[in-house]
Amino acid sequence: MNLLTYSLLSLSTLFTSTLALPTASQSTPLPPSQDPFYTAPANFSSSAPGTVLRFRIAPGNLTSIIPNCSIAYNIVYRTTNSLYLPSFAVTTLLVPSTPNSSALLSYQIPYNTASVDASPSYTLYTDGPGYPDIPAALGLGWLVNIPDFEGPLASFAAGVEEGHAVLDSIRAVLSLSKQIGFSPSVPYAMWGYSGGSIASEFAAELQVQYAPEMNFAGMAIGGLPVQSLDILTAASGGFFAGLVPSSLLGITAQYPDARNYLISRLKPSGPFNATGFLRAEHFSYADAQTYYENQTIWNYFLNGSSDVLDAPVIQKIIHRDCIMGYHGVPQMPMLVYQAVADELAPIVNTDELVNRYCGVGANILYQRNTIGGHLAEYTNGDEGALEWLEAVLGGTYEGKYKGEGCTVQNVAINVTSSPV
Repeated sequence: MNLLTYSLLSLSTLFTSTLALPTASQSTPLPPSQDPFYTAPANFSSSAPGTVLRFRIAPGNLTSIIPNCSIAYNIVYRTTNSLYLPSFAVTTLLVPSTPNSSALLSYQIPYNTASVDASPSYTLYTDGPGYPDIPAALGLGWLVNIPDFEGPLASFAAGVEEGHAVLDSIRAVLSLSKQIGFSPSVPYAMWGYSGGSIASEFAAELQVQYAPEMNFAGMAIGGLPVQSLDILTAASGGFFAGLVPSSLLGITAQYPDARNYLISRLKPSGPFNATGFLRAEHFSYADAQTYYENQTIWNYFLNGSSDVLDAPVIQKIIHRDCIMGYHGVPQMPMLVYQAVADELAPIVNTDELVNRYCGVGANILYQRNTIGGHLAEYTNGDEGALEWLEAVLGGTYEGKYKGEGCTVQNVAINVTSSPV
C-alpha cells in the first residue's frame, strides 16, 4: 500500500468513525437543487472514494410510503466522475422492518433523466410505490441501497460516473454498519434494469480495478443498452423519444466543450428549437416521455442526426463513457435477461457482450425471452431475477445454478399484458 492510499484510507476511517447516528431531519423533503444537504463539504476531495460526507435520517414519510421499511437514511459520499476526478453522490438506504438484516441489495432505479431533481432520493416520495421490487427485497430482510448514481450533474448514460457512484454507495453503506446496526460482512449484490443496468454493469466492470477489495455475491441486469448509440438511433421518433435529449444532455454534462457544441447545433427557431430540446434539463423521465413521444429528435438539429452521430466531440464521449465491455471483466456471478424483440436495446449487442465475457471466464446465466419487448421484460424477467438474487444472497447459488462458465437459455415468459 503506497503512502497516498494509506493517507486516504486513514482520512476515510477517521471521518466515518466520528459520525454519530443522526437525529430526524426536516419534515418535508426538498428538491436536491434546493437542499443544502446535497453538497459536499470543503476539501472533500482528499478523502477516499466511498467516504461518508453527510448522513441523515431521510426527511418526510418514506417508511409509510414504502412497505416493510423501518427507517430510511440519506448518505452523501465521495465518489469519482467519468474524468476520474473527485465528485460526490447521494444514496438512500432503506432498513427492513425485520431485525437482523441478512443481506444488502443495491437497487439501481432506471431514472433516466438529465435533471438532478428527478433523482431517486427525492422521487421515491412520489414514485416509490411504482417499484415493487423494493418492498419485496425489504420483506426478505434485506437492506436496500438506492443510489442517485447519475451524480450531482445528472449524468444520465455516463457509464463510468454511474459505475463509480454505485460502487462507492455500497462502500459508504458498509462503513456505517456499526451506526445503523448490521454486520459489516453482510453479503451484497446489485440489480438493475434498462437505465439501471447501465450503472450496475459499469460498476461490475470497474470493480476489478476501482474497488478490488469488494466481493459481490452477484448481479442481476436486464434490458441492457450495451451502447448509447442503441438509445440514440432506436428511440428517436417513437415512444421512447424522450430518452434521446435526456441522454445527450446526460453524457455531455461533465464535458463543457461537448455540451457547448451540442447547444450550438440546435435550431434557434421553428417548431423544433433549442428551447424545446433543453426542456429536458428539467424533465423527469415521465415528463420527457410525454413531451417528446413520437418526435423525431434529430429535427431539433441544424443538420439532423449527423450533427450528433458524426461529431468527433460526441463520439469521443460515447467511446470513452458509454459502451459496455471495455473496462474489465465482471468477477461476480451474473444473471442477464433480455427480450429477443427488445426494440430499444438490440439483443444482438447483448449477445456479443455475453459471448465476450464468457470467452474470458465469466459466470453468467443468460436468459433470452422470446416474448415481449423492452417494457414487458421489465415485468416478465422480474420474478426470475428476484429468485436468482435470493440464491446468491442466501448462499444457495451453487446448489441451484451453474457455479462456473455460462448458460444461455431461450425462455418464453409472459406475465404482463404489455405488447412491447
